[in-house]
Amino acid sequence: MRVGFFTDSYKPYTSGVVRSIETVTRQLEARNHQVFIFAPAYPGFKEDTGGVYRFPSIQSPTNRDFYLAMPFSAHLKSRLKKLDLDIVHVHSPFMLGGLGARMARRLSVPLVYTYHTMYDHYTHYVPIGQVTASRATLKFCVTFCNNCDLVLVPTGVVAGYLRQAGVRTAIECLPTGIAVNPSGDGDRLYLRERFRIDPEVPVCLFVGRLGREKNLEFLLRSFALVSAARPDAVLVLIGGGPEEEAIRKMTGQMGLEDRVIFTGLLAYEDVGRCYAGADVFVFPSLTETQGLVIGEAKAAGLPVVAVRAFATAEMVTGGGVDGFLTAAVESEFARSVLHVLDDDVLRRAMGQRSRESAGHLDATTLAARLVATYRRLIGES
Repeated sequence: MRVGFFTDSYKPYTSGVVRSIETVTRQLEARNHQVFIFAPAYPGFKEDTGGVYRFPSIQSPTNRDFYLAMPFSAHLKSRLKKLDLDIVHVHSPFMLGGLGARMARRLSVPLVYTYHTMYDHYTHYVPIGQVTASRATLKFCVTFCNNCDLVLVPTGVVAGYLRQAGVRTAIECLPTGIAVNPSGDGDRLYLRERFRIDPEVPVCLFVGRLGREKNLEFLLRSFALVSAARPDAVLVLIGGGPEEEAIRKMTGQMGLEDRVIFTGLLAYEDVGRCYAGADVFVFPSLTETQGLVIGEAKAAGLPVVAVRAFATAEMVTGGGVDGFLTAAVESEFARSVLHVLDDDVLRRAMGQRSRESAGHLDATTLAARLVATYRRLIGES
């Protein structure tokens, strides 16, 4: 098959959407399918692979690391005809996602949309009229979904949310897959040696974008309570984003600058190596459609403490099975983290169950399901 991915978020930008696209692309290509990616251009960035078509773009006014594509190309239609796509798969309803939808109709091929992001929950980046912007964004997304042949969602709660919002088109649940290592082998020393953390120090790990939607101020306040009880503990924040400066400032104001480590952006392979060096994965986000990093942490054998919110609740089995799910209350979150750190037997048992439950996210299995879905849409048996 020949698949066209249209996305507003792609390398060198770092996000769960980018990670998802890279994972799916690798899996499809391993099955001898061809993937062509249409994405924004980034100044100075050079492709390390073929099959990627870039559009002129401008820097986002609300996130200086992100570029907005201009969805126009005089040669796009002729190029798409030469590519002879079997299916168009869009990963956003906006600039290039909208362009992909128009091209799918012109080419008379099926249109698939993966609903990666709760865009109506991100309107805190709009300076005024946030409530109105949220409602308008949701309405726009619902209309876009209803013009697709199929909407893919990573978790059942997202499917229910879209149905309640008015989506009538077909919806299927298909999570983003991850590399699963059943043996759980990992280099525990990599994280600690790279960032000079003593091997005996308990490590709380967060991986993700340092944006307001990740609820990181809550995490810092919770960790302050953890640190008061366990002054040897450290919090490692892997990632970058528009709130990094504010979070660093808050860390200093709380007197935690010696207990919180900011790694900045790391290569995907290095992030994967870091999981094994932690003791507990902490995740305070309130807006996840899946929480890909939760699956990665579990596959590495980490217990998870997370706020019980939206799709996160589908990714973690609370009550000490493979994690704890808490209310958005700092004291409750901190107690759960301390419970994991203070009980070695429980932590190891939870880690083993985490590794086992992450098996349903195996990338190869989920890619096979995606291929079967594509074939059904294009009428192949």
